[in-house]
Amino acid sequence: MDLFPAIDIRFGRVVRLAQGEAGRETRYDDDPVALAERFGMQGARWLHLVDLDRAFGDGDNSGLIGRIVTRVGSHLRIQLGGGLRTIDRLREVQDLEVTRFILGSAVVTNPELVPQALGLLGQPRVAVGLDARNGLVALRGWQETSTVMARDVAIRVAGEGVRTIVYTDIARDGMLAGPDFVGAVELQSASGAGVILSGGVGSLDDLLRARATAVAGVIVGRALYEGRFTLPEALTALLDI
Repeated sequence: MDLFPAIDIRFGRVVRLAQGEAGRETRYDDDPVALAERFGMQGARWLHLVDLDRAFGDGDNSGLIGRIVTRVGSHLRIQLGGGLRTIDRLREVQDLEVTRFILGSAVVTNPELVPQALGLLGQPRVAVGLDARNGLVALRGWQETSTVMARDVAIRVAGEGVRTIVYTDIARDGMLAGPDFVGAVELQSASGAGVILSGGVGSLDDLLRARATAVAGVIVGRALYEGRFTLPEALTALLDI
């Protein structure tokens, strides 16, 4: 099971949003590059990197993300998300030293995107992020809610060849009250893809429970920033090293 410390970037700074709402933002660090380097020095193997400005459609942190990848991409595996909605955008970023690209809600509004991305990037470099409210997929940086069930999308994209799904229960995101373990296990069982659980981790007990569910990985953000536990403690709990 993999642990993914998260760096969400908004206007060049590291932030976390409560329940995905742009107006409920907490800033944690002004230097995402240095933070990525610290995570690497503390033992991280992966980095979960999100361009929130791209996701919301009101900015672009491509230059900053490029600097992060240059600094840590040789020794950290990176999964990148945020605004990867078109094949043209994927062509722009495909040469980054990034292990995996996370397609977002565009897989609902543009069903051709998944096969196009698989053809361009190859199966190992494509993941799909499913962010849900009450089981329904949220769209356009979580600003709208569709009528499409996350479970149905997971089954479809897995059938098309996607092997990794990043699942977030938006109501829990940034709330430190525990992730949606049941929903993650259901998606993994229904689709056959590996599910990375995101949203709500607040304690080491949450990580131990994630390990017990046998999901593919877990993303941690606010709990690290607010000192609920350290990254080395999280790695020990989750990876048993």
